[in-house]
Amino acid sequence: MKYLAAAVQMTSTGDTTGNLERAVGLIKEAASRGATLIGLPENWSMIRDESDEPPAPISFDEGPMGALRALCREKSVTLIAGTVPEAGPDGKVFNSCPVIGPDGEIISVYRKIHLFDVVIRGGEAHRESRHVAPGKDAVIADTSCGKIGLSVCYDLRFPELYRTLARRGARVLSVPAAFTLHTGKDHWVVLIKARAIENLAYVIAPAQIGANTPNRRTFGKSLISDPWGNILATAPDREGVAVAEIDFDFQDALRAQLPALGHIRTWLLSS
Repeated sequence: MKYLAAAVQMTSTGDTTGNLERAVGLIKEAASRGATLIGLPENWSMIRDESDEPPAPISFDEGPMGALRALCREKSVTLIAGTVPEAGPDGKVFNSCPVIGPDGEIISVYRKIHLFDVVIRGGEAHRESRHVAPGKDAVIADTSCGKIGLSVCYDLRFPELYRTLARRGARVLSVPAAFTLHTGKDHWVVLIKARAIENLAYVIAPAQIGANTPNRRTFGKSLISDPWGNILATAPDREGVAVAEIDFDFQDALRAQLPALGHIRTWLLSS
């Protein structure tokens, strides 16, 4: 199987209406270039500075998500819909990644497991768990574009998640992100390539870029990697789209030549 995939790069702000308009335009651009699998970045619908108020949950049936579901039907595309806030326990939300099929139906929903609670050198601090509850399940979306292993941003630093997804049959790994400028410049591309090589999987990594708020800048560099760790396409340093071919025959050949996934010592994973 061969098809084109796209990673959408955005500079989302606190303006949900404006973010939706730009997301729709970029999805249409990707579809016009032949992409049938398209990924949006983390928090595409809204980014704001951390505050005392949790983000308002978004319905998967109406509003921005309803618009995206209608667009998937119109363009006959599969959409990894970045992340949106989904109602969670104890007044918190999940940072959730829905996957929409070309019929507009929700195929799968992944809830971000690893939450970004860090203090970076220089005083930049993030505490995602203040308003976000962690998910508990590794999720594969079984789509017409193959089995897609779902993850979000900070998950990228935890290779055991991706090993689990690969062992369950994922051929493509998705990493919608809003990597900080400070960490992204040193770690983003290296980690993407590592996850691709370790699992002999394609990686689609749509990301936020630029000044999202007065106090928050994201790294960008949305890209698609092949299973050998080669970067097939990278978005420009602005809002845009990276498009590349996914070729499962090529992937099968690599996995046959280097059958590392069959050499996993499962007892190490549980020790």
